Amino acid sequence: MTLLQIASLLIVLAGAFGAINYLFLKLPSAIGILVVALLASIALMVLDWAAPGLGVSDQVRGMVTGLDFDETLLEGMLGLLLFAGALHVKLSDLKAEWKLVFLMATIGVGLSTVVVGVGFSWLTGMPLLIALVFGSLISPTDPVAVLGVLREANLRKSLETKIAGESLFNDGVGYVVYLVLVGLAFPAGGEEHASGLTEAAILFVQEAGGGAILGGVLGWLTFRIMRRIDDYSLEVLITLGLAFGGYQLSVFLHVSAPIMAVVAGLLIGDIGSKHGMSEETRKYVDAFWKLIDEILNAVLFLMIGFEVFAVSFGADALVAGVASIGLALMGRLAAVAVPVMLLRPFREFSRGVVPIMTWGGLKGGISVALALALPDSEWKPLILTCTYMVVIFSIIVQGLTVARLANRVGREPDLV
Repeated sequence: MTLLQIASLLIVLAGAFGAINYLFLKLPSAIGILVVALLASIALMVLDWAAPGLGVSDQVRGMVTGLDFDETLLEGMLGLLLFAGALHVKLSDLKAEWKLVFLMATIGVGLSTVVVGVGFSWLTGMPLLIALVFGSLISPTDPVAVLGVLREANLRKSLETKIAGESLFNDGVGYVVYLVLVGLAFPAGGEEHASGLTEAAILFVQEAGGGAILGGVLGWLTFRIMRRIDDYSLEVLITLGLAFGGYQLSVFLHVSAPIMAVVAGLLIGDIGSKHGMSEETRKYVDAFWKLIDEILNAVLFLMIGFEVFAVSFGADALVAGVASIGLALMGRLAAVAVPVMLLRPFREFSRGVVPIMTWGGLKGGISVALALALPDSEWKPLILTCTYMVVIFSIIVQGLTVARLANRVGREPDLV
């Protein structure tokens, strides 16, 4: 199939599954599409089991694997999704929570990576370095999944800012940690371990710092240009060019494209919106990116549902997958509780902030894409299966219950 045919099929299915969810399941839009896609995938597998001569599963599996989910997301959709998500998070709101967001996006990601990696190595016998790679790809919360659920959960503004801000930044940091650990666990050549660590440190600084600087520069330049223009259609096009072009420039310069997209989106969504756009332009830019966000979210969650065809479900892998869900939650608890504990002497937190942020830290398509992007090895199928199970549990179970948990344990107003 051509690229246009694949895109057309995905949009048609996303629309059809969205309609089924709206009319019958009545779940939050993105989660509903994922559930319908997953049920459709299971139905096709059952049909293939009942009538193996049809070869339905093989045909669908060929289409799914040929789609290159990891490349489609990491090199295509992710920049737009992160930019759109950051565009709607205000710097003024983020400023009040920056210490917690920073600690969770740095120390939290590191702690979770270690907790999950060590536990996974102990459970499966996987080499520790490779298990840490699994920890790094499953630890960051997925801003796409998180922001999609937050729109439906109706959480308090300060709590929403904590979760959304952290998910935007820890995704970029987690991706850099993943790249570093993959370089160490799957060395391309025969470098010494110390040399690998040195290169890893340089890579981390280059990717994270370079992405933030590039995002700031491009966002500021775009803002300066938009201040001189009063044409909403052109300004919408300029923001689209920033998201597309900035992401590809980041890849070319070998800096973190996710961090670039987040920083640029924050600048345009706050400073650019206040001082560089007319009221009419602001309305159109906001509506355009909300629509882009909704459409790409629908397609992404549809793709996650169909990725079940790319996963192998042996008995041992299923057991490891269930254990991985527990490990991921333990890692997330450490990532939330330790930063909160460090900041408690300096500020107060509302009741329930730790359980809500632990349960609300959803995993998503980025984790699946990173697992698919791993170099081929004997451990890759197990990592992919466990990642997929954690993501499905996170989106469906946690995503559908986080609002209920927040209402139960977090009714008191936030204290700042």
